[in-house]
Amino acid sequence: MEDSKILDLFFARSEEAITQIKAKYGNYCRVIAENILQNHEDAKECLNDTWLSAWNTIPPKHPQVLATYVGKLARNHALDRYRRDTAKKRGGSRVEPVIEELEDCIASSRLLEEEVVDRNTLAPILDRFLGDLPRNARVLFLQRYWYLMSVKEIARQNNMGQSAVKMSLLRSREALKQVLRKEGFEV
Repeated sequence: MEDSKILDLFFARSEEAITQIKAKYGNYCRVIAENILQNHEDAKECLNDTWLSAWNTIPPKHPQVLATYVGKLARNHALDRYRRDTAKKRGGSRVEPVIEELEDCIASSRLLEEEVVDRNTLAPILDRFLGDLPRNARVLFLQRYWYLMSVKEIARQNNMGQSAVKMSLLRSREALKQVLRKEGFEV
């Protein structure tokens, strides 16, 4: 079913909207949640929260790109679950190493905290940065830092060696540092 028809179902408050969005974007959102949580059952719970959030926010929101919207909902629910779970116990996750990689670019990861940098300031800078990256580097960067895929998974999906993936990510992080410095951020 087309996204516009699914959105029409949401605006009509038809429960069929949930059935259709699950059918179309369930696997996509499941992969996002499982990459973060590394636990199938926890990911399933996040998906239920994702569908509920979609139901509660559409309307009034009318997302331009439904896949991106529900993907972001799934990612946010999974990250919230991750933070809650790791507040009790530390270690064993792939989220911490990914954040540590970016800490070198973003001073003490302060730029990642919503209360420190207004999203309206940082988002356009990141959009331009990603837009200026060569397509392959952009794909690798997003797979690692948005979808939180392991280097091994990224290498396999892109038919590359792990060292080539690591080098591309290193170069992208260095480029991000330069962009942030140029924009006046402390790195």
